[in-house]
Amino acid sequence: QAATGFYTDTTVCIGCKACEVACKQWNQLPADGFAWLGESYDNTGGLSATSWRHVKFLEQFPADRTPPADSLDPGRWLMMSDVCKHCVTAPCQQACPTGALIHTEFDNVYIQPDICNGCAYCVAACPFGVITRSALDGLAHKCTLCYDRQRDGLVPACAKACPTQSIQFGPIGELRDRARERVARLHEQGVSSAYLYGDVSSPTYSELHSFYLLIDHPSVYG
Repeated sequence: QAATGFYTDTTVCIGCKACEVACKQWNQLPADGFAWLGESYDNTGGLSATSWRHVKFLEQFPADRTPPADSLDPGRWLMMSDVCKHCVTAPCQQACPTGALIHTEFDNVYIQPDICNGCAYCVAACPFGVITRSALDGLAHKCTLCYDRQRDGLVPACAKACPTQSIQFGPIGELRDRARERVARLHEQGVSSAYLYGDVSSPTYSELHSFYLLIDHPSVYG
C-alpha cells in the first residue's frame, strides 16, 4: 500500500474554512462555540481534540494600517489550513505507553480510541502542539487523515471540500513531485521565498506526510 498524505499550498488558501466544516461534519465533532477571540476571523483558535483542522489568518500589515502611498508592499494575509503533520518519525507514537498510536497501512499516524488510556504522553511529545485530550471522554484525539474514507477509496473530507485545491491528497511521491513543480513555477514568477516545509529536503526533524508550501519562516506560521 502506497503511503498517502496531504500537500497544502498556502499560497492559494482563501481562508474559507470549508475544510474545517467538512472535517467536523464528517467526523461528527462538536462545535467550539462562537466566542470572538479578537484575532482576525478565527473563532476556532487552534487545533484541539474537537478541531482537527484549523485555518490560520496571519496578518502582515503596518501597525497603523496606513502604509505610505508610494509603498510597494502594502501588506498581505498569510493563510494556512493547519492539521496533524503525520510524522514519519512520530514522537507521539514513540511516547505512547499503550500502543494506541500506530502508523496505518497508508503510513498515517492514527490514535486507536479503544486502546488510548488518556495519559496525555502524546500531548506532551507532539512538537507541533497538535494533540489534546478531550474534555468529553478524557482521551486524546486528532486528525485521522480520514482513515475510514481512505479504506473505502474516498478522498479525505477536507481535501474534497477545498475549493482552491490548497489541500491536496494522494500518494506522497506524487504530491512531492507536484509540490516541487509548484515551487519552481513560483520562483519563475518572482516569488523567491516559496519553499516546502516537511518535504524530505526541508529543514524539519523528520519527513512529514502532511507537508506545506510556505512563503515565510516556519515560526511565522506557528
